[in-house]
Amino acid sequence: MSSSPVRLAIVGLGRWAKVLTRASAKSPKFKIVAGFSRSPEKREAFQIEMGVPAAATMEAILADASIEGVILTVPNEQHLPMAALVAKAGKHVYTEKPIASTLVEGLQIAALEEKYGITVTVGHSARLMAGIRKIREAIDRGELGRVAFIEANFSNNRALELTPKAWRWYKDKAPGGPLSQLAIHQFDVLHYLGGEVVEVTGMSSKLSPVGAEVDDQSMTLVKFADGKVGYVGSCWTSPGIFSVRVFGSKGLMHYEIDFDTWDTPDQLHKKSTLYIQRDGYAKREELPVPESDMFRTELELFADSCRSGKSNELSAHNGNVAVAMVYAALKSLEQNGQRIPIANILKEAQSRVAG
Repeated sequence: MSSSPVRLAIVGLGRWAKVLTRASAKSPKFKIVAGFSRSPEKREAFQIEMGVPAAATMEAILADASIEGVILTVPNEQHLPMAALVAKAGKHVYTEKPIASTLVEGLQIAALEEKYGITVTVGHSARLMAGIRKIREAIDRGELGRVAFIEANFSNNRALELTPKAWRWYKDKAPGGPLSQLAIHQFDVLHYLGGEVVEVTGMSSKLSPVGAEVDDQSMTLVKFADGKVGYVGSCWTSPGIFSVRVFGSKGLMHYEIDFDTWDTPDQLHKKSTLYIQRDGYAKREELPVPESDMFRTELELFADSCRSGKSNELSAHNGNVAVAMVYAALKSLEQNGQRIPIANILKEAQSRVAG
């Protein structure tokens, strides 16, 4: 197997493309060799700031046989058409979360793997945080005993900044507001830590004064296949937080980061909190958080898939499970808080794809 870096392109040159490109500079496994945006001004600015050569057209990227994979940081509604273009050209796909704006489109993206013999990686980076990995290790060792409850929150004040010019303003482009933009990260984390989810119940509200179409507060209850339960909260009108807490018969673990360091994950360990509590509050044990970089790690997983042709843990399947949880929560809202089986949501979407 070649030891040279995997050559990647990045499409959609906004803020997030810069975050990922900065993370990529530290990896020997891959190199971003081209960037493209429909805006000539963005292409030029990105090239100057990030040092990544701008491609004049999308066709130039697709025709370049040396480029093995393409990173998509485009608006959610563009994920499917752009992923289809990339896959048809025989290149592997990385797309930011959520995998798509709808579960049907997410399943169609997943189907590109078999149709074109490529892999699809979805940017559910939160599960790659060092603190989340430490919790999973403790669960696997049995250190927490039987896990019965998991709670998580991911909130920020994005809804206060929305205007009609932003795609996140609209229900059809950002379903559920923070449900599909923030909570979806925690849905993936709960799936990673707790296993199969079988039922979801949702509640939401609109409290932001800006008047966006989307709701901006959400609470979701989940039930796992083994009987444990969980909660995901997401407020879009408050200071940022990302926290996860797992409760077991022998102890609980809590992990929380300074949200202001989200864009610089290699610094998270300096401002994170991780503790295990086996008895009362006074006996909490602070644990060191190892240095890590979730964005570099997810792109290295993508590069490995480009090289091997094999899926990784950020596969399209897991991306679609997270989207299915979003749509189950939305359906629960429509049905006055009824518990919605995840299997029904997936089956309905699969039948639409097949039909």
